[in-house]
Amino acid sequence: MEQLLFFFVAFCAVASAVYFVFARNPLYAILGLIATMFSISAMYILLNAQFLGIVQIIVYTGAIMVLFLYILMMLNLKKENEGKKQNLMKFIGVFSAGLLLVGILGAFRGIKLGTVAGNIDGSVGLTKNLGRLLFNEYVLPFELASLLILAGIVGAVLIGKKDL
Repeated sequence: MEQLLFFFVAFCAVASAVYFVFARNPLYAILGLIATMFSISAMYILLNAQFLGIVQIIVYTGAIMVLFLYILMMLNLKKENEGKKQNLMKFIGVFSAGLLLVGILGAFRGIKLGTVAGNIDGSVGLTKNLGRLLFNEYVLPFELASLLILAGIVGAVLIGKKDL
């Protein structure tokens, strides 16, 4: 049952991603991308990676998609501005799709059918284990990353400040 649910969510993710690519209206395209992000989050949760699923919803679906929608509304796109480089964009799209197809075929070539991992630890993606790992084994890189983020915040405030 769980595997059937996973395949349904994966199908929804692929269908909404295809809708994102082929949607004519940019607003509908971004809504399709939001549906894709929610589907990917559901797949993470079904794969017992709850932390990644919640981060996917908060960071990508919540913050970045709202930013995309805001920028789209601020751009005020018009139909007469769209047709200038249409042939070049079609070529780039076909070339990118070809590269993606080659990558997928290469990935399928390396898969051995019928092999399933038998010993899967069900507690790998839990937040408790991630916190224990971050604050025991990787405490120094974690603290260095927090200092780097703090320095970036202070730098952004100083750059954004008009008078010193």
